[in-house]
Amino acid sequence: MLIKLVNAFLWPGTLLCKQFNIDPESDMGLMRSFFNFLIWLPIGLIVAFAFV
Repeated sequence: MLIKLVNAFLWPGTLLCKQFNIDPESDMGLMRSFFNFLIWLPIGLIVAFAFV
């Protein structure tokens, strides 16, 4: 179950890497992490500001 949760969390970055023809594992996942940062940060900020 933990593997499914991790895969769901990393899915947006993996999808974008595949669209740009980048192997998600090739650079130790840095590009995938960057894409995930760009996606999950705004979502997290919206959720945080909604409750503050």
